[in-house]
Amino acid sequence: MTIEEAIKTAIEFEVRIRDIYREATAAVDDEVGKHIFETLCNDEQHHIDYLQHKLRQLQDIGTIVPERLDSVVPSQDVVNREAEKIKSLVAKDFLGIRRQMLSRALKMEIETSAFYQEMVNELPAEGRALFERFLEIENNHIKAVQFELDYLSKTGYWFDIKEFDME
Repeated sequence: MTIEEAIKTAIEFEVRIRDIYREATAAVDDEVGKHIFETLCNDEQHHIDYLQHKLRQLQDIGTIVPERLDSVVPSQDVVNREAEKIKSLVAKDFLGIRRQMLSRALKMEIETSAFYQEMVNELPAEGRALFERFLEIENNHIKAVQFELDYLSKTGYWFDIKEFDME
C-alpha cells in the first residue's frame, strides 16, 4: 500500500468512528455521556482534518512534512494518574451511557488501531512516522472506551484494574 492509499484508508476509518460517536451523542440521555461522545467525535474530526491536510500536502509537494498531532484524550499515563480523582464522579455520572454505543465504538477503535499498526509495520519511514502517532492516539481511545464499557457492564474492572472478586 502506498502512503497516499494509506492516508485515504485512514480517513475512511476515522469517518466511520466519528459517525459512531456522532450517533452516540444523539442517542445518550445524560449530559455527561453526551459530552464524552461529543469530545471523542470532535477528536476524530480533528484526525480527519489532519489526514486530509497531509493528503493534500503529499499530493502538492510529494512529501509529508512532520507536524504534531494532538488529541483531547490524554495519554494512558495521565489517565492512570487521574483515575482515582474521578472515580467518585464516574459512579455518579456515567449511568446514562449506552453499552451498545460503547461496544460499537470499541469495535471500530480496535479495527482502526489494527490498521494503523499494519501501516506502521509496512510503510516506509515517512508514512510510519505519520501513523505511529495515530496508533498511539487510537490505543488511548480504546482504553477510554473500554474504561466506560467496563464500568457500565459491572465487570469488576476499572481501567484494567480488578476492583472486586466474587470468590
